[in-house]
Amino acid sequence: MQDEMMKKLPFSMPAEQSLLGSILIDPASLSEVADAITAEDFYLTEHKQIYLAMHELFLTNKEIDVVTLIDMLVVKGIYDKSGGEDYIRTLTEAVPDALNVKDYARIVKEKSVLRQLIAACAEISESAYSEQESVSGVLDHAQNLIFQIAQGRDTKNFRHIREVLGDVYGHLHELNTNREATRGTQTGFSALDRVLAGLGKSDLVLVGARPGMGKTSFALNIATNVAKQTKKKICIFSLEMSAEQLVNRVLSSEALVNSYALRTGELSPEDWEHLAVAAGELAGCDILIDDSSGLTVTAMKAKLRRVQNLGMVIIDYLGLMQGDHHTDNRVQEISEITRSLKILAKELMVPVICCAQLSRGPESRTDKKPMLSDLRDSGSIEQDADTVIFLYRSEYYKTGEANQDTSVAEVIIAKNRHGSTGTVNMGWNGQFTKFITIDNDQEAR
Repeated sequence: MQDEMMKKLPFSMPAEQSLLGSILIDPASLSEVADAITAEDFYLTEHKQIYLAMHELFLTNKEIDVVTLIDMLVVKGIYDKSGGEDYIRTLTEAVPDALNVKDYARIVKEKSVLRQLIAACAEISESAYSEQESVSGVLDHAQNLIFQIAQGRDTKNFRHIREVLGDVYGHLHELNTNREATRGTQTGFSALDRVLAGLGKSDLVLVGARPGMGKTSFALNIATNVAKQTKKKICIFSLEMSAEQLVNRVLSSEALVNSYALRTGELSPEDWEHLAVAAGELAGCDILIDDSSGLTVTAMKAKLRRVQNLGMVIIDYLGLMQGDHHTDNRVQEISEITRSLKILAKELMVPVICCAQLSRGPESRTDKKPMLSDLRDSGSIEQDADTVIFLYRSEYYKTGEANQDTSVAEVIIAKNRHGSTGTVNMGWNGQFTKFITIDNDQEAR
């Protein structure tokens, strides 16, 4: 029965042969399909091995032709000296030229995706029949399998280092010819970006602070900056404030209208003009807000997988999230949440910024600057996060200065997996709930 199923798996012999034959006729065509096709997309093991051998010849700057390919396959022990040559020559005769190489690659890829879907469905069925996992666990696993296939990432198979080297070579070439490619997602704060070198894809960024320091405003400022720069969708999960409260803050920051005036409605004609301009700009940004309470990472993941052109995820804040497996041990639950958030960032390949409350530790110290040990219910937070940023304003602790409209805020990069740590001084304008760059050599934002 299993053999019968294997025979019926989607597969196109002509497309696979034509794809390999096109590369033999025109080796340069390999670079046209390398991004779309991997060796695992071929159904026949022999074709996988031939494609890998072509990759190795390409990487070592050797000519790809019948002679060099046969020699490589003999060295690898795939063919003996007397065999294989006839079949390789047959591949070159399968197509007259390489003009349709992308079409052949598309067919091979489509058949591969269909096989992946069949395998995923079989795995989902087996998991459901076994009844050994929770229903939410089975659903999340099923969604993840389909999502990975839809994103062109098959998680079931290994990738040979020769293929990965090809991707690395392509990336290095892009970096050499396009310096902008070296930059991660820019926060929009020039001084901060110089230290962070932008936010990397799949980064989990933790923004920690005591209440009142402006961590929500900081995250929202970054969200609006990124939305304007990248034209991608920015998803915000607000577990503390309603969508209306959140948008009020964003409007105050963008229109430079006093946040108190927005809450009371005491707006001048000039304020209305500024609000109209800011609202027009924000309406053109793809910012999506979800103010559901007590969300789990699984629930967030299910919603985010349906978002196309996703650029960043903001979560406000960690302490209000729920674990998929509720326990009385909050430290253990938070550890599970942060691990899941890191996996989420890696699966979606976008930065995930999560705000977090700090413990009362700073209040009892003479030096009240936050430290990594101040992370509430820390568990694995420090370990899972790629970047940890603390916000600190000294005037908050000084009598009579806590309500100042403008002050200096210290943005402390306590952990940075991809670069240096340090402190960046930024301006904080409380009446507009807005952070600004105050470097003399940079234009304030």
